Amino acid sequence: MTQPAETTLRPPAIWALVLTGAASFMAALDNLVVTTALPAIRNDLGGKLEDLEWTVNAYTLTFAVLLMFGSALGDRFGRRRLFVTGLLVFTGASAAAALASGIGQLIAARAVQGVGAAIMMPLSLTLLTAAVPAARRGMALGIYGAVGGLAVASGPLVGGSLTEHISWQWIFWLNVPIGLALVPLARLRLAESTAPDSRLDVPGTLLISGGLFGVVYGLVNANAHGWTSAPVLTGLIAGSALIGGFVHHGFHNANPMLPMRLFRSRGFFGINIASLLMYLGMFGSIFLLSQFLQGVAGYSPTQAGLRMLPWTGMAVLVAPIAGVLSDRIGGRPVVVAGLALQALGLGWFAVILSPDVSYAAQLPALVLSGIGMSLYFAPANNVLMSTVTPADQGKASGANNALREVGGALGVAVLASVFSARGGYETPQTFTDGTVPALWIGAAAVALAAALALLLPRRTKSTPAVTPEAVTVPAPVRAG
Repeated sequence: MTQPAETTLRPPAIWALVLTGAASFMAALDNLVVTTALPAIRNDLGGKLEDLEWTVNAYTLTFAVLLMFGSALGDRFGRRRLFVTGLLVFTGASAAAALASGIGQLIAARAVQGVGAAIMMPLSLTLLTAAVPAARRGMALGIYGAVGGLAVASGPLVGGSLTEHISWQWIFWLNVPIGLALVPLARLRLAESTAPDSRLDVPGTLLISGGLFGVVYGLVNANAHGWTSAPVLTGLIAGSALIGGFVHHGFHNANPMLPMRLFRSRGFFGINIASLLMYLGMFGSIFLLSQFLQGVAGYSPTQAGLRMLPWTGMAVLVAPIAGVLSDRIGGRPVVVAGLALQALGLGWFAVILSPDVSYAAQLPALVLSGIGMSLYFAPANNVLMSTVTPADQGKASGANNALREVGGALGVAVLASVFSARGGYETPQTFTDGTVPALWIGAAAVALAAALALLLPRRTKSTPAVTPEAVTVPAPVRAG
């Protein structure tokens, strides 16, 4: 007789949801939690604009380039084992960041944090998927995604509150007790699994890591050293060559970390490049606007975090509606509308920004940006999965998450470079003079993303259920 499908979450599944959700929250939170602490870090540790950029980008870059490699390590050597390893690395690096006595030490600790996050994040979804019965997997993954969304919404507020009421170091100390509690629980409560046939793409990892570092290094240091200086030109040229080598490797290697054949699909190309541009415009703008709210508008870190909520927290209200809309009319119009609204919001900011601008004048831009971001996030992952076969969904998800993080790193580097060329930290007026053209660049990048999203299929195809072995990299709702 056929057994009925299991519809309740047993203790192993509950433990998996709690442990992987908590790990996901920490990693997602650290993308944005540092933004409202940047002025305090600058006052305490010193450093120039490029140092603040690396405080953000050291995390996002290592996170981006090692995501798929971290997933492959877990498949080969044990997902629970590597998940615990990632937790230990992330927790230790968080403590090192809190103890940093100089900006260079903080940047190094942030880079190691990114390594830990790149190992634990992709494996968290694999472990959760394996632990939850198929009949309840949708609910569990929905909760997991909501936790990531909550981290995005609360990141600037948590960072601002801890910075103002305790110290900026506590944005990193917060991770330590959570990580130390998760490690023994993960060893006891999560089941071990492997994918014995998985292969590690070490050459691909080295090529893309070196390439992205070179390009971002050149962009970050261009204004300080000059665009034609030897270090900047070397970084840009060598980085571009290594990225070209990575693309060649992806076409000709038997088992590359990112098969370039996937980009032959118009839909896959469209959603991934749109995601990169979306993060470039959004993350770079948040980097500057969070500092504008404190350094120019005069808000405290907590007040600045609260005032960012109409943007970062809008997903709580809009994402469910966006999901329903995408089911009814298809993902493409929802994604295009979201990107268009995000571009409009950034353009609105660029038009109204001045040293004495009121928060009421900024509010429509924040709301538009929040609605746009939420409309994009909700259907984007489903649209992505509809462009590939089930066998490629793990690599597709990993590629999309990596490109989002790369977009965030490039956004901070590009928009900060524009800011530095046209303004600076000297006075409220010079800060505004630098921020406005940077916001126009961000708006243009997101508008181009909206145009590219028109390449997506008119209707999202239903995708078969994915086995735990196929899902190796998460695609949670996050901003970086």
